Amino acid sequence: MIKTDILIIGAGPTGLFAVFEAGLLKLKCHLIDALPQPGGQCSEIYPKKPIYDIPGFPEILADDLTQNLLEQCKQFEPGFTLGERAETIDKQEDGSFIVTTNKGTKHHAPIVAIAGGLGSFEPRKPLIHNIAHFEDKGVEYFIKDPEKFRNKRVVISGGGDSALDWSIFLSNVASEVTLIHRRNEFRGALDSVEKVQELKNLGKINLITPAEVTGIVGDHHVKAVVVSQAEHIEKEFEIECDYFIPLFGLSPKLGPIANWGLEIEKNAIKVNNALDYQTNIPGIFAIGDVNTYPGKLKLILCGFHEATLMCQAAYQILNPGKKYVLKYTTVSGIDGFDGSRKEAPKAVVKAIN
Repeated sequence: MIKTDILIIGAGPTGLFAVFEAGLLKLKCHLIDALPQPGGQCSEIYPKKPIYDIPGFPEILADDLTQNLLEQCKQFEPGFTLGERAETIDKQEDGSFIVTTNKGTKHHAPIVAIAGGLGSFEPRKPLIHNIAHFEDKGVEYFIKDPEKFRNKRVVISGGGDSALDWSIFLSNVASEVTLIHRRNEFRGALDSVEKVQELKNLGKINLITPAEVTGIVGDHHVKAVVVSQAEHIEKEFEIECDYFIPLFGLSPKLGPIANWGLEIEKNAIKVNNALDYQTNIPGIFAIGDVNTYPGKLKLILCGFHEATLMCQAAYQILNPGKKYVLKYTTVSGIDGFDGSRKEAPKAVVKAIN
């Protein structure tokens, strides 16, 4: 039996940052993740994807963000159960919980924080009749290593942030990048849309809208895609390419967590965002992309905020009646579980006569 103060289900960015915030409160954490390594989607799906909205980092690769978060929280010595899926949860008479994985590993904690991101996920695939034949033969749903596309002809389809960001990034890697979207308007960040337009004007990206990829040509590997474009009359033509990358997002599934008695809305866990991101079951929290509440934004930054407030609430549950005085790390420093201490910079006082 693995025992801890806070059991975190999901070792993505939100879960990892929760370890740090809990550590500041002297609370021990253990994380469960079905993936074989920490980092969630950042490590598994797009480790080399640049992220632009992390405070203090104008640009950081997803895997680098994971490594930084692991470095930040390692002083608090979190435990990990990786490659196992949280399967069942049983509430004990004292209000604590026992969570058992699909491999039978049991975890006991008074607080459970679900930070499972989008849960288990599958890529949303375009309705192209022969697309399955070309999977791993030129059709890629995720980009783990951009170098795979070095000096190759790439067609990307989609209108969200992933399609825009990867088109921008691969414009400096691939020999040719074509971005196809079924609408003239994009769903991604305005800055990314403007950057794509700028690269189009420079001849570094081919932009085709409104249009859709409706077919794939090739034998044992993708040779071209068939594009249908509506401009007064239906037009259909082929674009030669080495890779076709449809980026239509992920289809999330909560998996076994959906059977835990939690209040679910549109495949996400409802929480009380007015207070502490607790679910309808006292002692169980949900933070990050896995939760929902009025005004919810699925941003890593928001997950960090939710993790911070969750840890404060967990401290109060574990220490009833004990008043916690918020201390700023710039003043108090950081005490690790191993006894190490990072001192805050000493204040410089200038005497004014």
